[in-house]
Amino acid sequence: MMMMEKIETALAVLQPQELQIEDESHMHSRGQESHFKVVLVSAEFTDVRKVQRHQKVYAALGDLMQQFHALALHTFSPEEWQAELAIPDSPHCRGGSLHDK
Repeated sequence: MMMMEKIETALAVLQPQELQIEDESHMHSRGQESHFKVVLVSAEFTDVRKVQRHQKVYAALGDLMQQFHALALHTFSPEEWQAELAIPDSPHCRGGSLHDK
């Protein structure tokens, strides 16, 4: 099973109304399936602060968190998602890892 599929399966516990997972590894120097961007819309995030939303995602991912290098999270309640907030583009890697040497 590919990492994106594993992430999708793990996040199902949050009952997403919208779930987008992008493998952004090509923008970085750590190799394949190392950097991901997740857009997640769930009623679980209604009246929940950003830090707590991220904690819920981390808890859902569990041990998977150790299997990749980076995760960009964009979490929304259904109401926020309806407001059509823009999802920012992820920055390109600036290097600086041991893998760059």
